[in-house]
Amino acid sequence: MTEAPQGHRKPRPAALLFEPAEAVADPEHFFDLEAMDDPRALLTRATELTLAFRAATDRAVEYQALAAAQLADPRRFDRMTPGDIAERAGWTEDYARKMIEFGRGLARQDGHA
Repeated sequence: MTEAPQGHRKPRPAALLFEPAEAVADPEHFFDLEAMDDPRALLTRATELTLAFRAATDRAVEYQALAAAQLADPRRFDRMTPGDIAERAGWTEDYARKMIEFGRGLARQDGHA
């Protein structure tokens, strides 16, 4: 992830709230966006959701990488190979190797390695 320049804060994404099951069952329903009549408000809320989903994706990928690195740690008695991790996560083996390295870098950066 990239750092914002000093003194400049990135806009905070909107919170992602889980929708009720009945709303999810309606294929036209998406975080009440379909019910918004004002295009300005729609653009604002849709942009907030886009930022929130991007932030959530970035964070989830970091957690995937940390988990992959932990699972591949040679100090673990139940260590998994990159192939095993790839199969479990639905990745290619090459991508699993990259994620393991990314996760190791994150762990070193956070002082967990």
